Amino acid sequence: MNIIGISAFYHDSAACLVKDGEIIAAASEERFTRKKFDQTLPVNAIKYCLEEGNIDFNDIDLISFYEKPFLKFDRLLKTYLSYAPKGVHSFVKAMTLWTDEKLWIKEIISEKLNFKGDIIFPKHHDSHMASAFYPSPFKDATIITFDGVGEWSTTSFGLGRDSTITQFADIQFPHSLGLLYAAFTYYTGYRVNSGEYKVMGLAPYGEPVYKDLILDNLIDLKPDGSFRMNMDYFNYTTGFTMTNQKFHDLFGGPPREPESRITQKEMDLARSIQVVVEEAMLRIAKHAYNETGIDKLCLAGGVALNCVGNGKILKKGPYSELWIQPASGDAGGALGAALAGWYDYLGNDRKADGKNDFQKGTYLGPGFSNNEIEKYLTSKSIPYQNISGIIPETVAKIINEQNVVGWFQGRMEFGPRALCSRSIIGDARSPKMQEIMNLKIKFRESFRPFAPVVLAEKAQEYFDMKGDSPYMLLTFPVKEEKRLKLDNEVGSQKEGIEKLKISRSEIPAVTHVDYSARVQTVHKKTNPLFYDLLSKFDEEYGCPVMINTSFNVRGEPIVCTPDDAYKCFMRTNMDYLVMGDFLMTKENQPPMDEELNWREEFKLD
Repeated sequence: MNIIGISAFYHDSAACLVKDGEIIAAASEERFTRKKFDQTLPVNAIKYCLEEGNIDFNDIDLISFYEKPFLKFDRLLKTYLSYAPKGVHSFVKAMTLWTDEKLWIKEIISEKLNFKGDIIFPKHHDSHMASAFYPSPFKDATIITFDGVGEWSTTSFGLGRDSTITQFADIQFPHSLGLLYAAFTYYTGYRVNSGEYKVMGLAPYGEPVYKDLILDNLIDLKPDGSFRMNMDYFNYTTGFTMTNQKFHDLFGGPPREPESRITQKEMDLARSIQVVVEEAMLRIAKHAYNETGIDKLCLAGGVALNCVGNGKILKKGPYSELWIQPASGDAGGALGAALAGWYDYLGNDRKADGKNDFQKGTYLGPGFSNNEIEKYLTSKSIPYQNISGIIPETVAKIINEQNVVGWFQGRMEFGPRALCSRSIIGDARSPKMQEIMNLKIKFRESFRPFAPVVLAEKAQEYFDMKGDSPYMLLTFPVKEEKRLKLDNEVGSQKEGIEKLKISRSEIPAVTHVDYSARVQTVHKKTNPLFYDLLSKFDEEYGCPVMINTSFNVRGEPIVCTPDDAYKCFMRTNMDYLVMGDFLMTKENQPPMDEELNWREEFKLD
């Protein structure tokens, strides 16, 4: 039985193939079209999934779309009616989109894919719940999903047991942790649905001075985690913006202009909303445990990408283990929809062992053989060196010499995190590497944090953590013994972004100003080559930790193909590129002649 799961038309389109219950392939459409957050029907991602599964479209038995369009339309209509006549311009624009396309998703899928079989539509949060529990290693687990909004639900919790999921309760639109956080993303001058990472990264530079103002005016947060928002301050129900004048007056002025200077106010706002959302997440998690009695927790939904909040749940909550869907946003809904089709719709049995998940390290995207890579390099007359058999020692030496390396190996990751398959790597011991990689490689704000990738068995030598973190979705403190003693006088003179200039640990490039780090642990089983690289770096240079960031520049999706990787390598100040067995040195490369003004396309000027 072959099932294709699809998410599309709203934020991040993706496709997943489940074959007889096994996750075979999954990828976001943006990786193929090179259009960030591509919302169109994921025809390229579907084509890839079929190729990976060695089947053609006639072999597909079932398509599962990740939400119910008519129920979503019901929410839209009722929301506009409840606020009418306010929001008429937004209503007209929305109705045009829906009546032209979004209401007819079943017909669009059937026509564009020439599919005559069954198409099912699990609810949005049912897809999230399925993506959280079914790939997890747990036989039984508490499940929590929180995001912006699906059809009506914005937050839900329930219980996964064997091969069934039971939802216990939900919170409905317009009350939403995801939309609350998005409002502050908008107000601090970042783009909604992509800038939330920036707000989270900015938070440690501020103080929670607006926390009480938020709790007193914007959200009524109950002890059990349930909440209601004061919609007098928000515009997203009927308008084109997230916040309104009353919100702006409350916080002393209009939203920050995008790309303008970041002030202490934005840092304090980021810290304040982060603290509020962390507290809400923790209260919801505790209440869900009280209702289910199961101390294993699965998370999904866009808010589950808030690694700081996840870390607080693991540290302060009642759970012994935590598993987070690595593609927790809408793209992961495609995977959840496919699994919901296999387990919920078709009623198949699930066999979890309590130890190993079914996500395959989330290496579910396209991979390229050495023959394919070499053929590409030869066709483009690209100078390279074959380092087959000596990759770990060669790259370890290059990293130790303070170079930045593009790393392109194996199958591409599914989800927003690069997990050492499509990564840029560097020396975590360098006090200057964070700023160098942000400004000269990623072309983004200097404050943006980088994540440490560490040998799993040595993670607790460097980080105060329990459990594992293979998907880079948990934040932990750097251990006290790895921290550097700071001169109090020097430390007190630094404010805001200036705090970056102080080295705080033996691995300063991945240590945030609050001594936290977004940790990725690497196991021999899931990524043997990178495991060997870290082992060699530790053996030769005394450190099992490196910097890992996604292989892309700001505004561009993570690279997918050798051509994507080479172009990104040449457009930036990366020193080396390793693709498969082949090493490219920047100084040996001929100039790249491009007709496309890529800096303008990705808004880097």
